[in-house]
Amino acid sequence: MRTWFVTGGTPGGFGQAYADAALETGDRVVLTARRPEELREWARPYGDRVRVLPLDVTDAAQVRAAVAEAERRMGGIDVLVNNAGRGWYGSIEGTAEDAVRRTFDLNFFALLAVTRAVLPGMRERRRGWIVNMSSVAGVRGVTGFGYYSAAKHAVEAVTAVLREEVAPLGIRVLAVEPGAFRTHAYAGFADEPLTETVPAYRRMLQDVRSAMIDQDGSQPGDPLRGARAVIAAMAEDPPPHRLVLGSDAYDAVTSTLRAALTDISRSEAASRAADFPPGT
Repeated sequence: MRTWFVTGGTPGGFGQAYADAALETGDRVVLTARRPEELREWARPYGDRVRVLPLDVTDAAQVRAAVAEAERRMGGIDVLVNNAGRGWYGSIEGTAEDAVRRTFDLNFFALLAVTRAVLPGMRERRRGWIVNMSSVAGVRGVTGFGYYSAAKHAVEAVTAVLREEVAPLGIRVLAVEPGAFRTHAYAGFADEPLTETVPAYRRMLQDVRSAMIDQDGSQPGDPLRGARAVIAAMAEDPPPHRLVLGSDAYDAVTSTLRAALTDISRSEAASRAADFPPGT
C-alpha cells in the first residue's frame, strides 16, 4: 500500500481524479487543497485511507507543515503528484508584473517547494515517485498564455534534470503533459474579465477567452482516465520519462517536435560552422 501526496485538490479536477485512481488500486491518499471543506464529503467513505489537508502551495511554511503531517500520519510519502496550478491569460507585453510573478509562483516555484520538502523522506527510504503535472504548453507555447507556457517549460527542464539526479537514489520522476481535459479549470474564464493593458492585443485575447469558455464541458479528456493512464505508465518497465495525455495533446506535441527537428536540421551546416576548424 503506497501513500500518495497530491496537491491541487478540487472537486472535479485532476487532483481528485488522481486520488480516486490511487484509491482504486488500494493505496492511501493525502489530498491537499486551499478549500479542504469542499472535499470532506468525498473523503468520508474512505476513512483512514484518506487525509484532506489545507494547503496553499505558494506558502512555504504551509508546505513544510503539510508534508510533515502527512509523513507523521502515514509513515512516509511514496508518490508525490505536483498538480496545483493555474493559467492566467494575457499578452507578453501587456501582462501586469504581479500577474507574471503569480504565474511562476504557483506553477513553478510552488512545485519546487513541495518537491524539496518531500525529497528528504524519499531519499532516506531510497524509493519514491514524483509526478509533475506539466502541460502541452510546456512543449508548445500557447498564444495568449505566454507566461503560463514559460512556467511549464521551466517545469519540463527541472523535471528532466531531477530525474537524472535522483535515479541513483531509487526515486523516479515523470512529466505529464495533458491537453484539454474536462475539469473545473475552464469554468473560471466566464467570470474573469479581460485586463489587457495594450489595446493592440485585445482582439486576440478576446478570441482566446471565448475559445476557453466555448470548450467548457466539451473537452475531450477524461481526468479519471488520465490519472489511470499515469498509474499504468508508472508500472511499466522501464517507465516513460513523459506521458502526453489526450489525443489532441498527442497530435500537438508530436507535430511540434517534428517541426522543431525539421527547423533545426535546416541549419545544420551553420551550426557546425561555428566550431574551430578541425585540428586547431
